[in-house]
Amino acid sequence: LYERLAKMLKKKKNSPWTKRVKEAKEQLNPPAKAGSKDLKPKAILQELRKLLPEKAIVTTEVGQNQMWAALYFDALKPRTFISSGGLGTMGFGFPASIGAKVACPDRPVVDIAGDGSFRMTEQELATSVTEDIPVIVVVLNNSVLGMVAQWQRMFFKGRYAAVKLGSVPDFVKLAEAYGAQGLRAQSIPEFSKAVNTALKSNVTTVIDVPISLEEDVAPMVPPGCGINEQVGDY
Repeated sequence: LYERLAKMLKKKKNSPWTKRVKEAKEQLNPPAKAGSKDLKPKAILQELRKLLPEKAIVTTEVGQNQMWAALYFDALKPRTFISSGGLGTMGFGFPASIGAKVACPDRPVVDIAGDGSFRMTEQELATSVTEDIPVIVVVLNNSVLGMVAQWQRMFFKGRYAAVKLGSVPDFVKLAEAYGAQGLRAQSIPEFSKAVNTALKSNVTTVIDVPISLEEDVAPMVPPGCGINEQVGDY
């Protein structure tokens, strides 16, 4: 059967358009530069991709973390990237990661989270620990509701209102209070070590990764504008 099917298959041709798209991706999304003082979401997510096996499942929360994950974390296998499609469902990622782990217990599962969104369902650490469903939560912690803060910074002259969350809670201590493992990473080497520790320990782990409040998702389309009027740079 294979031999008969092989004869029917035609060699795939790469059109000029395919080539152009590939070149555009390489130009617009180069590897993150090392040596930055502050941890960059791009560098964090590209490093996470290197550390996880192809079959690992990633879920996301909602907000900047979700968009950064879509931009910079390459899903290499079908059904390994689970994200909420809209309506601002903050808190989706963590319980989704627990469900994914129940369905695929032999595969690593990581929730890419923001500190604001993770707070919505952080209490499910109790479920994860009590029911022995080990997942990893990577908290991109900028101490604000990032997407709203970005809009206020870009379109309202930085007049922040109801978005600053402060430096509480301490996510490491929060994880430990629930009986989970809490780690903090303030550099890419520390982040790599934390992820590897989480993978080897096979217990629920929260990795707190502080990032700058002023990290933006780019490009973006301003309200009332067309796609050709997008602002920001990769």
